[in-house]
Amino acid sequence: MSESGQPAEKPGRYQRTTGGLIGSMIVAVVAVLGVVIFREVFRDTPEADLQPVDYLPAVAALQDSGRQVAYPPTLPEGWKVTSVVVDRGPRPGWGLGILTDDGRYVGLRQQDESVDDLVADLVDEDATEDGPATVESALGSEWDTFSDEGGDHGFATEVVSGQGEENLLVYGSAPVADQETLIGLLTLDPVS
Repeated sequence: MSESGQPAEKPGRYQRTTGGLIGSMIVAVVAVLGVVIFREVFRDTPEADLQPVDYLPAVAALQDSGRQVAYPPTLPEGWKVTSVVVDRGPRPGWGLGILTDDGRYVGLRQQDESVDDLVADLVDEDATEDGPATVESALGSEWDTFSDEGGDHGFATEVVSGQGEENLLVYGSAPVADQETLIGLLTLDPVS
């Protein structure tokens, strides 16, 4: 009893039910999904515009230092080199990253490293060997081929250069026909 003689009121209790909990969870999930969908709809994702790289000066510098490197003197229209890799040291290496006219990647890597290591690093650790292929080029026509489950392919051959024997890998997500096009352009000739 209160001092005024009235019976004391008990504070109200919130009724907790499983239905109320599930309803609250549904409202929370819908709110989170709404925020995620709103962000995706109005997100302005910038596109990377990779600028072409002039790779022939790097080839000329390597040739001037006594290395013979495989390279394409020209590329098909719309293709562009986006990266040049030159590794110095005990196992020197050389490579190009190229985008085809439809934006697919094809790379070239020449190094004193085993084909298995190159394929594991650049194609896939679990790549399968698909057997030999004949692709005509100034470097020869016999190439070993590799692929992975994700659709990447690789073509490997041996190149006799000023450093001795090195392995060459042409690889990437570009279609096999594009990779074969690049292989057909490769030469060891001096840059003109």
